Amino acid sequence: MAGALSATDALAAWLTHLTHERRASPRTVRAYGDGAGAYLAFLEQHRGGALSLSALSDVSAADVRAYLAFRRSGERPLSPRSVSQALSIIRSFHRFLDRRLETPNAAIAIVRGPRVPQGAPRPVSEEQARDLIAEAGFDDEREPWQASRDAALITLLWGCGLRISEALSLKRADAPLGESVRITGKGGKTRLVPVLPAVNEAIDAYLADLPFVLAPAEALFRAARGGPLGPRHAQALMQRLRGRLGLPASATPHALRHSFATHLLGAGADLRVIQELLGHASLSTTQRYADVDAAGLLAAYNSAHPHAA
Repeated sequence: MAGALSATDALAAWLTHLTHERRASPRTVRAYGDGAGAYLAFLEQHRGGALSLSALSDVSAADVRAYLAFRRSGERPLSPRSVSQALSIIRSFHRFLDRRLETPNAAIAIVRGPRVPQGAPRPVSEEQARDLIAEAGFDDEREPWQASRDAALITLLWGCGLRISEALSLKRADAPLGESVRITGKGGKTRLVPVLPAVNEAIDAYLADLPFVLAPAEALFRAARGGPLGPRHAQALMQRLRGRLGLPASATPHALRHSFATHLLGAGADLRVIQELLGHASLSTTQRYADVDAAGLLAAYNSAHPHAA
């Protein structure tokens, strides 16, 4: 079979897999298709001819490093973070070749991406949050239901501003979440948190894929063997995803809660409202998000205003 297909055929099969089996968004499929297409085009030029599927098993670590070096040079060089994303796409493509098209390549695993400079801790941006959700949603190292679960968990943390302990305390009886959900936070204090349609859709998709039948009082989010999901999974999930996407170490589950607050503040929400949604006992705790947002505004001013020093 490997000899009968071209590398281009393999790419088309992978994109079909992402679209119909992994249910990746059109934006993600396009980005992955562009990334893998650029990789194959480089290999064809590098090797002097069209590639068969079987030839992809012979791609060496040196070939991949040459491609990454190529992407970091020229008129429009990629940043270290973008190079890390390019390598993530290559690894995902080769995992598909191994598992579905019987074309393994052990050399890909030994290639390491560039060191990504670490900036000051900060909330993830809206684009980064969307990338995290998309990357989790079709993670081919996980079963489809686990990928749906991970995407739902990240969407919930970002969309509702929950602590990880609060998200993992939700029960099966809480879903569907509806327009709002009652959360018990620190000190046993309860609050009502609005639920965006995108959060409901992600939870519904996860439940549709979940292979376990849960009692109403059981935890909503389940681990691989069916037990309750623990906070260490969320930490490991974010660590894996930020490595793939080239995000800083500050991109943690709790950073999604920070992002929820700063995005609301940037959209004009009152600090008192944000305090209630986050479940902060003191307004002074919420005030730090105003400081973060002000810092972002100042940075944008300094980079864009013609009279900025």
